Amino acid sequence: MLGTIRTFDAAMQSDMHTRIRRTAEMIAQSAGATAQVEITRMTPVTSNDAALTERMVGTLRRVAGAESVKLAPVTMGAEDFAVYQQEIPDSSSSWARYQRAGPDPGSSQPLTQVFVDEAALPVGVRAMAHLAVDYLAGR
Repeated sequence: MLGTIRTFDAAMQSDMHTRIRRTAEMIAQSAGATAQVEITRMTPVTSNDAALTERMVGTLRRVAGAESVKLAPVTMGAEDFAVYQQEIPDSSSSWARYQRAGPDPGSSQPLTQVFVDEAALPVGVRAMAHLAVDYLAGR
């Protein structure tokens, strides 16, 4: 059996791994069998620093327009940004997704998909530059 285990925090992730292993082994034991459970930890949990996110959302609203910036609910998407987060000494980091309207009006697609609206790229670059400057300036 193959699967993906996604959680919103590292402690829950460890707990889930323990419970899955124990459940499989005990079910197998009850039937007189054994179970071998292999769980490969690939990507840690991505978790935004709430204070940093709140601080930087003002910059994004100023650069892209308040109506264009939305705080999204927590999702179970797969994201390797968490690997970078582990390299940040004070663990203060925040991940954001930049997206533009797709070819279908009313839809929105991440830049990782085939359709890329190149006219949107200057806004993304300005946003990243302003985020860096405002962060370094303590704003």
